[in-house]
Amino acid sequence: MSTKMDNAQRAEVLVHALPYIQKYAGKIIVVKYGGNAMLSEELKNAVMNDIVLLSLIGIKVVLVHGGGPEISATLKAMGKESVFMDGLRVTDAETADVVQMVLAGKINKSLVNHIGSIGGKAMGLCGLDGHMIQAEAMDMQELGYVGAINRVDPQPILDVLAMGYIPVVATVGYDDQGNVYNINADTAAARLAGVLKAESLISMTDIAGILRDKDDPSSLIPRIHVSDVSALMHEGVISGGMIPKAECCIEAIRRGVKKVFILDGRIPHAILMEIFTDEGIGTMFV
Repeated sequence: MSTKMDNAQRAEVLVHALPYIQKYAGKIIVVKYGGNAMLSEELKNAVMNDIVLLSLIGIKVVLVHGGGPEISATLKAMGKESVFMDGLRVTDAETADVVQMVLAGKINKSLVNHIGSIGGKAMGLCGLDGHMIQAEAMDMQELGYVGAINRVDPQPILDVLAMGYIPVVATVGYDDQGNVYNINADTAAARLAGVLKAESLISMTDIAGILRDKDDPSSLIPRIHVSDVSALMHEGVISGGMIPKAECCIEAIRRGVKKVFILDGRIPHAILMEIFTDEGIGTMFV
């Protein structure tokens, strides 16, 4: 009897999800993946399963990833200290080589392999492929090869999507002199979502979303209009490391992305809960 109930409940869940599936079918969703969701194997598996499921039901998912902790660990193993300024990694030429190796190599291909192992089809890309992300130095003297994005060509991603693969994008960029730049993954995801005319951008973080009181998880703000962000910053509600994330959300909305979500990557299947339910679990920017 309980099995029948379980099956009935499963069917009810699928029926409930149908309008959301219809709404997103054939549309592009950009997922920025980082933080704890990358470090925990259990959470990584949940995120990859969500992405494969979305792909299999006809949603075009673009996975954009960071990898700061892995870069720091690799540099440490080389005897090189990581230095940060205003939340950005100071990137000399040697560090830029490590960033390219870790992001576009180890992490990118590991995620592609993981997606393949659970029945998905993925192809790894980075901003160098097809000269997708052109950049210039934000401040060469202070930050080194940390890139500000000049131009994005979405064609490599569109080609991979057209072939039925999930593009997995590492955020390194290039300039006309052949230099490689370390680019913030939130910034790159926002620009890519805009140029791809994505339906949604989902940014996975290590907190529940934007909290009215940072010490009270129940004070989550479920919906923020971009015109309210400056006031929330002034009040200190959006502060510290959440400021650049919120600015990236605004950038994506202004570039035509319809909805932007900040989700808690520590919650298994957060992506599905946000997309396929009325309540959602994070903060939505509109």
